[in-house]
Amino acid sequence: MLQLENITKRFFPGTVNERTALDRLDLSLGEGDFVTVIGSNGAGKSTLLNIIAGRYTPDDGQVRIDGRSVTKQAEHRRAARVGRVFQDPMAGTSPHLTIEENLAIAFGRGQGRGLRMAVTGNKRKVFRAELASLELGLEDRLEMRVGMLSGGQRQALSLLMATYAKPAILLLDEHTAALDPSRAELITRLTGEQVARHSLTALMVTHNMQQAIELGNRLIMMHEGRIVLDVDEAAKKTTTPENLLEEFSKIKGASLSDRTLLD
Repeated sequence: MLQLENITKRFFPGTVNERTALDRLDLSLGEGDFVTVIGSNGAGKSTLLNIIAGRYTPDDGQVRIDGRSVTKQAEHRRAARVGRVFQDPMAGTSPHLTIEENLAIAFGRGQGRGLRMAVTGNKRKVFRAELASLELGLEDRLEMRVGMLSGGQRQALSLLMATYAKPAILLLDEHTAALDPSRAELITRLTGEQVARHSLTALMVTHNMQQAIELGNRLIMMHEGRIVLDVDEAAKKTTTPENLLEEFSKIKGASLSDRTLLD
């Protein structure tokens, strides 16, 4: 489904500020895998997602989706196959459009272009049914501008928009970090439900170790641009945040007493 082979990405090459964000990284996800990603700041987590999405082009290595190389493919060309939910609830929707207009754009992703009514009666029925699954009452506010919604509501809408078209890969970039605890818990639950409902292949970056353990069937830890720990589904069932901190301390060769050191 997704293969990254020997991916290297450097920023400011040839200058005193040169930094290697990804260092000969290999990663493979099979169909239906839901992989959570943790690591310290600067580990390369967001760069990894940007490479997959096409925002960045690697200096070396190959990115393949369904066996096809997309390494040089532009981000907008890759968008039909790669869904993404960002940390900022403002990033995944258009605030000046209504809920139904945002959904019409998202639900039409990957379809041929042509002249047709953006929102029809039949589409509204579909929109209402999909929004009802969020349990936020948004199905009764189709004509409300998205800019009027709360951060949690917008993030739930972004999640729905990113998953409905069943992308080949779903990228979740710390998408609960900017929310209050109750809304973060809701979006976490909805994430698990939407991924399972559509049988999606997903990669989720998070700073919340408990969340990383509870969601998905695999967990990877990154450090200095490399994957330094890969926990499979069986091992994940007995993994704790304390276990992860212990492993990270071994890798860094230092004693860690505060789990925020992985933030």
